[in-house]
Amino acid sequence: MARTIALATLVAGALDILFAIVLTLSYGRDPANMLRYVASGPFPPATEMGAAGSVLGLLTHFALMAIMVALFVLTARQWPSLLEKPIQSGVLYGLVTYVAMNWIVVPLRFETPLPPPPISIATQLFAHIILVGLPIALITARYMRARAFA
Repeated sequence: MARTIALATLVAGALDILFAIVLTLSYGRDPANMLRYVASGPFPPATEMGAAGSVLGLLTHFALMAIMVALFVLTARQWPSLLEKPIQSGVLYGLVTYVAMNWIVVPLRFETPLPPPPISIATQLFAHIILVGLPIALITARYMRARAFA
């Protein structure tokens, strides 16, 4: 189970952060600042920490992703039927992570206004469904099914 969590965290985390970097660059902004902003969720002084704050942002991102992955894997362990249709499970889990992060966690921590702008909704739904939910579900299904047959 640890290997499944680690692999899904690395894949979904890398896809998601690369997409965030591309989006940040497309808006003419500095990815290092974006990473410091991520770190400032749990560590408010991170915005003033330079390169260390950016590294902390990357670590924070992957820690959050590991939590998301672990929750899915543990849920799938309790309800193996989630692994029978990993595409559907991945889309659903992507929606769950989208709502949790963009409608609960971020607004509570940063006091961002709701609803988010339409472009933000679109890009975040893409990221959470395609880059997070689907890889997590597909990797979990592959490795947990293989383990069940071993």
